[in-house]
Amino acid sequence: MNSSQLLGLTTFIYLLASVFYLAIFIFRANSLGLVASLATGLGFLVQTAGIILRWQESYQMGFGHAPLSNMYESLVFFAWCIAIFYLYLEWRFKNRIIGSFAVPFAFLAMALASLTSSEIAPLVPALQSNWLIAHVMTCFVGYAAFAVACGLGVMYLLKAARPAKPKGAPTGLLDSLPDLRVIDDVTHKSIIFGFLWLSAGIITGAIWANSAWGTYWSWDPKETWSLITWFVYAVALHARFVRGWGGKRIAWIAIIGFLSVVFTYYGVNYLLSGLHSYAGG
Repeated sequence: MNSSQLLGLTTFIYLLASVFYLAIFIFRANSLGLVASLATGLGFLVQTAGIILRWQESYQMGFGHAPLSNMYESLVFFAWCIAIFYLYLEWRFKNRIIGSFAVPFAFLAMALASLTSSEIAPLVPALQSNWLIAHVMTCFVGYAAFAVACGLGVMYLLKAARPAKPKGAPTGLLDSLPDLRVIDDVTHKSIIFGFLWLSAGIITGAIWANSAWGTYWSWDPKETWSLITWFVYAVALHARFVRGWGGKRIAWIAIIGFLSVVFTYYGVNYLLSGLHSYAGG
């Protein structure tokens, strides 16, 4: 079995895990909780094996580079980061409902990866730097945290939109969601975590740019949009610290911020040409 087959299998496992988590949320099938967790854990392990095998295949082909050099490999790593970040949240907060809003992101990332070329190719000169690994890894750990924060933002808005019910009324679908204070707290912590990693990603990217192109910052579309994304989350954290923002405001910023992440990561590669144009391959 090669790396592409293992990573293809991962896509189906994450799909299955997403179905289990959604069944827990929609049909209150709590008996599937352990199965959903095991499926996500299995998907993570299979994906880890696939990434390691792809790295080994790269050396066997004489290229010898980390599997972080193109759209396919970055989407695979993005899904890997989402899975491990979610598994940590599930362990930390003992709540599997979050999985119905987080694990589908891992599946979607792998599904998108399956639509791009999985060919292992030699690195272009600009990517032949050890800073590539540090830059890509830090950025995508941050992106994964922002993806989960977006899911939590959607969860918060759904819960907040629930109409008030009189005492004794039967519980509805949205009653199974965690308390609003818990969702808000986890969203805030996810944004902080992602912000720190994105900041590190921008710094390592600047160092890499200087070694590759002779300048730390050139206002390339990818760099500009990374800065816009950074400011979106910086404003959210500043407003929460200074003005006490929370609830719906932070939930909406988590969603808007992730849309900015998606455009920075995916949209810029295909819609705006620049120094990062190779990333769309």
